[in-house]
Amino acid sequence: MRWDNLTDGDGAAAPALFAADAVTTRTFDTPEFRGITFHEIRARSIVNRVPGASRMPFEWTVNPYRGCSHACVYCFARKTHSYLDLDTGLGFDTQIVVKVNAPELLRRELASGRWRGEHIAMGTNVDCYQRAEGRYRLMPGILTALTERANPFSILTKGTLILRDLELLRRASRVTDIGVSVSVGFTDPELWRTVEPGTPSPQRRLEAVRTLADHGIPCGVLMAPVIPFLGDSPERLRATVRAIAAAGATSVTPLVLHLRPGAREWFTAWLARHHPHLLRRYEALYAGGSYAPRWYQRRITGMVHEFADEYGIGPYRAGAHRGAREAPPAPAGAGPGAGPGTGAESGSAAGVPDQLTLL
Repeated sequence: MRWDNLTDGDGAAAPALFAADAVTTRTFDTPEFRGITFHEIRARSIVNRVPGASRMPFEWTVNPYRGCSHACVYCFARKTHSYLDLDTGLGFDTQIVVKVNAPELLRRELASGRWRGEHIAMGTNVDCYQRAEGRYRLMPGILTALTERANPFSILTKGTLILRDLELLRRASRVTDIGVSVSVGFTDPELWRTVEPGTPSPQRRLEAVRTLADHGIPCGVLMAPVIPFLGDSPERLRATVRAIAAAGATSVTPLVLHLRPGAREWFTAWLARHHPHLLRRYEALYAGGSYAPRWYQRRITGMVHEFADEYGIGPYRAGAHRGAREAPPAPAGAGPGAGPGTGAESGSAAGVPDQLTLL
């Protein structure tokens, strides 16, 4: 495993995030953690800047974990495990890096004279409320540090563990702008069991949306991913939007499956095992790169927004939270994957808003 000179990306000149002698490796013989190895490290930084070329609607992120026991076969963050010389398939699901000093480090970085109180997004790389959070409890300290500085933030999660921190979220909402979104791409239980085996069920996630709303925390749903040929029929899309609306979500934002290197190979292997008849259709749909063609993304977005209007909920608005950036327009002629860190891949057409790539 490569720990020395680890950086957030390809910048060889950047300082290491942590040193090899700062790593403690642990396993726990309990049912929820069996087969998972935790690498506890003391990180050197915790507030990360999103690359300038990205079209994400936020500029700063905090990620207390690397790797994710949710084991979603499509997760784009799988590639980041290759920076550690770890496997991007099973290794990503079972080798979890834990930044045990994240709360204290965040408190120090927020207090720096260089920090300007900008919006911080969490859960946009790997889930900060994955199973490990139940043991390491990093988020209460992170939320407290943000609240103490009245620093705006947002959270995206598939984990119902966020309900543990309801009171902390309510306290934060009294002093700053916060945003909470839960990811639910589909409600089909059979699809969920194979494609997102480590996550709470879609129904439990929607129950979490309702609980958050009932406690005064408005919650949107990122309908992600919409999986081609398995979860994209009008009937399935309508059923998912209907369930999202019934849960009291304030908004629904669709996101079509994208398959970046690392995730693409793992997802393709899953597809070959479970749906081999779809392999050629996927090869054709994703022949242009990591993203489905714009016409397909626009079609899905249009249908979801139509159903959302029918059930009385609307799309997410970029910039809705203080400190969030509006996504800049796509360069003329840009295709899927154009430019490093490309986020949205479906330019507006016929009044259909752009999608955001958050997950």
